[in-house]
Order: sequence, then structure tokens, then C-alpha cells
Amino acid sequence: MGRKIRVAKEEAENSLNYARTKQKELLLEAKEDAIRIRAAADEEQRERRSELQRRERRITQKEENLDRKMETLERRERSLNNREKEIQETRAGVEDIKRKQIRQLELISGLSNAEAKELLLKTIESEVREDASRRIREIEIQFKEEADHKAREIVSLAIQRCATDVVAETTVSVVPIPSDDMKGRIIGREGRNIRALENATGVDLIIDDTPEAVTLSSFDPVRREVARVALTKLILDGRIHPARIEEIVEKARSEVEATIREAGEQAAYEAAVPGLHPELLKLLGRLKYRFSYGQNVLMHSIEVAHLAAMLAAEIGADDEVAKKAGLLHDIGKAVDHEVEGPHALIGADIAKRLGSSQEVVKAISSHHGEGEQSSLEAIIVSTADAISGARPGARRESLEHYVKRLEALENVANSFEGVEKSFAIQAGREVRIIVKPTEIDDLGSVRLARDIVKKIEESLEYPGQIKVTVVRETRAVDYAK
Repeated sequence: MGRKIRVAKEEAENSLNYARTKQKELLLEAKEDAIRIRAAADEEQRERRSELQRRERRITQKEENLDRKMETLERRERSLNNREKEIQETRAGVEDIKRKQIRQLELISGLSNAEAKELLLKTIESEVREDASRRIREIEIQFKEEADHKAREIVSLAIQRCATDVVAETTVSVVPIPSDDMKGRIIGREGRNIRALENATGVDLIIDDTPEAVTLSSFDPVRREVARVALTKLILDGRIHPARIEEIVEKARSEVEATIREAGEQAAYEAAVPGLHPELLKLLGRLKYRFSYGQNVLMHSIEVAHLAAMLAAEIGADDEVAKKAGLLHDIGKAVDHEVEGPHALIGADIAKRLGSSQEVVKAISSHHGEGEQSSLEAIIVSTADAISGARPGARRESLEHYVKRLEALENVANSFEGVEKSFAIQAGREVRIIVKPTEIDDLGSVRLARDIVKKIEESLEYPGQIKVTVVRETRAVDYAK
């Protein structure tokens, strides 16, 4: 028992010694960790202190720089204030000198300040106007040369490619008869035959002293053609009485309608415009019997379609729209004796009603200026129409209308001040104006030509274009004795 107690005491002492030893080791390690942590904290503190010192130095430097800049700005501001005072003093002195000089100039010239300004402005205005006129003239000459060259190239190419007859056919309104005895048979007993023919066709028959001929008169070219065909058949047949007249007129009307359809289809084929509405083809065929100043309207429409397509192809426009609008541009003339209004608007309404595109309708409505030319194709159709109608031999007009047109052209030119004489030449395609050299100078001649052109465009109607030439001549005459 005592031995076990000794052994237990020894083990307890050993355990206590081990614990003391372990405690000392742990205390040593803790002290070492504390020393290391403190050293690290001291090092970190030193670094932060150094960083703060560096930042303080930079801030101090910036403050010093700002102080120096502020001093510099203050010095510059004081300098600018001084210079501004000097400038104001100098300006006041200049204004005083200017007022004294103006008073001296007024005394010397005898003009007030306002009068002198007005005289100076008039002088400057005259010089500027002359310079502007000279510049305008130079620009006009330059652009005219370029535009004329390009226009001649495009138009000549289009016309060369479009080979059409120059001389247009004329309307047939006289029916030949084999002898004057036939006139009595056409009139019939108490005029019953001629009345029956006029009632059936709606055409007036004029039987006068003209040998071997009967004249047909009607505002409707299709009716006149029906009457011509019917009367020709009656004359060949020889049997002329009211019942026979009605039968022949119906046959003639059927033949003319068939001819109209064929003419419309042939025109669409020649112009290469497929897919037209049958009613449009019929109206187009009616133009075969319609003439404008002696020019057949159907031939004119085909020609305009070709020209419009070629011009559109040359300048990059839609040639299909231009071609179709060119073919249909005068379609309103087929019914303009039945419907009130300009033929361009009538034709546009018909084309719109029968399914044509909006571009084609606009080109038709604006080819004579009744509507706005809002597309390039509309301008092309109007141009092609003018080319076809204005070329030599295409149309003719009465002598009275021709003389009136020339007189109107000369009256427009004579209405301007400084014009001495004016002459309309080349069938009204050019007007030459002789001006008074003492009233119109060279630059004034340029302005006068431009003003006359504007007035002609506003007040006259004419095919094609009119050239305005202003001539200013100064003569110096002396005699050798």
C-alpha cells in the first residue's frame, strides 16, 4: 500500500514537472509571438508614418504652387485692368478725334453725316451691283456652256435613235364623188338622204359648188371618219336611201371601232408598253383621227414615248414610267370634246381610273404645267413632248395666229425701258432687241435679257424655246474735211 502511494506521488511530481516545463515553453512561444507581432506593428506604423509624411510634403508643394499661381494671376489681372483703362482712354481720345474730323469734313464737303453715308452707300451699292452682274454673267456663261453641251449630247442621241416621219399626215374631211350628179342622189328627195346621213353619223355634210367633192364637218374626228367610210361605201354601192344609210353607217361604225382597237394595240406594240387596260387601248386608237396643228396625235404620242424612254435611260431615270407616261400623255384629247377641262388633267384622271401607277398619272397631269412636276420622269415627259411638237415640220398654225404670236413677242420686248427696237425672227424662235446705248450699259444688257426671258415665260405660250438676244451698239461718227 505504501509503495503504491510512493509510485503515485512520483507520477504526480513527474506530471507536475512536465506541466511546468510545458507552461514555460508556451510562455516563451507566446512572448516570441508577441515580440514578432509588435515588431510587425511597429514596422507597419513606421511605413504609414513615412507615407503620411510623403503626402504631407506633396500637399505642401501643391499649396506652394497654388500660391505662386494665384500671385501670377493677380499680377496679370492687375495688368489687364491697367491695359483696359489705357484702351478706354485711347478709345475716348480716338472718338474725340473722329468727331473733330467728321466736323471738319462736313465743313469742307458741305454734307452732313447722314448725307455722306447715303452717298457712300449709293456708291458701294452701284459697285456691288456691277460686280454681282459681272459675276452672274460669268457663272451663266460657264453653266450655259456645260448645260448646252450635255443637253445637245443627250437630246441629239435620243433624236438620232428615234426615227419618225417629219411631215405629219392631215385629216381627211373631203370625200371625192365620181360626178356632180351624185350630189343630188346624196341629198335625196326633199333632202331626206342627207338628213338621214347627218342624223345617223352626227356629222354635217356640206354640198356646195366644189366640183366632185363633198365636205364633212364635225368636232368629233371619230364621227367624221365613220361618216367618211359610210359615204364612200354608199357612193360605191350606188343605193342611197334612209334604210340603206342606217345599215351602212352601222357597218362603218364597226369597221372604225375595229380600226381604233388595232391602232391602239399597234401603238402600244411600237412603243413597247405592254399590259395596258383595253379601254386605254381604245382611247389611244381614237387619237389616230385626232390632229394638233396638223400633227397626228397618235404618231406624236408614240414619238414622245420613244423620246422619253431614251432621255430617261440617258440620265438614269425610270425609263418604263417615262415611256408609258409619254405614250398616254395626250390620252385626254380622245375625249376632251366630251369632258370639260384641260386634256392633261382629263387624261390623268382616266389613267388613274384605269389602274395606271401614281408616277405615270403625275407625269400625265403635269406635262403642260397644270400640275406640279414632282418627279424626274414628269420633267422628261414634258421635255419629250416639247421636242416632238417643236421640231421643224411637226406642226403648223394659221397665219393669223402666227402673226399674233410674233407681235406678242415683240410687244413683250418693247415694254422694257431702254429698248429701241425689237425683231422676232426664225419663226418666233428668237427675238433680237436693239437697246439705247446711252441708257443701257453692257451689264444692264445682261440683266435686261434675263428680265425679258422671265416675262416671256410668265406671259406667253409657245412650243420649244425662245432665244433672247440683246444688242448694244455704240457708234462714233466724224467727218474728214
